[in-house]
Amino acid sequence: MNNRNDRTRAVLPFTVVAVAAALGLCACASAPTPRAAAPSHGARSTRGATSAPIAAAQAALETATAQVITDERAFAATMANRNFKAFLTFLSPDAIFFSANMVERGPAEIAQQWAPYFQARRAPFSWQPDHVDVLSDGKLALSTGPLLQGGKIVGRFDSVWRLEAPNTWRIVFDKGEPVCSAPPPTTNSNGSQFFNPQ
Repeated sequence: MNNRNDRTRAVLPFTVVAVAAALGLCACASAPTPRAAAPSHGARSTRGATSAPIAAAQAALETATAQVITDERAFAATMANRNFKAFLTFLSPDAIFFSANMVERGPAEIAQQWAPYFQARRAPFSWQPDHVDVLSDGKLALSTGPLLQGGKIVGRFDSVWRLEAPNTWRIVFDKGEPVCSAPPPTTNSNGSQFFNPQ
């Protein structure tokens, strides 16, 4: 009986490592699947009449989506234009950025981590949104797209934007993920090891 328990204890860590590795491989960043286009706000329902409240809500979502796309592109332009001061204006006071194995909370910590990216004459990387979704209440949005380095896609970013004042969207969460060709991480953001790479 003791030998069987010893074998189970010896196999269990290996099983946990194998499952964690498989999940890590499945978690590679990829582009979202396109969805069918929503009907335009002038489209008629199956009953032949348009619904003014639905059309107004759809128009408001389209406007919010366009604002987030514009703001994400402007945020990316701060890196391209080497404008660190402008970069900081896009951050919510509550912003949390996940960078490699670190978590930065608030603009001061984010500024400390990101300032070196703005020191060279050329930007070390760039990004652009390729998909934006806004919640139906129009107050929270997800923007995602490719991270490029030397013209090559090296990862994807995910940014959560919050409407903090009329027509003022700011980032509350930001995280990048490597593409599948990149080696998987071995530690999480707290520095805890996922698995032993030996």
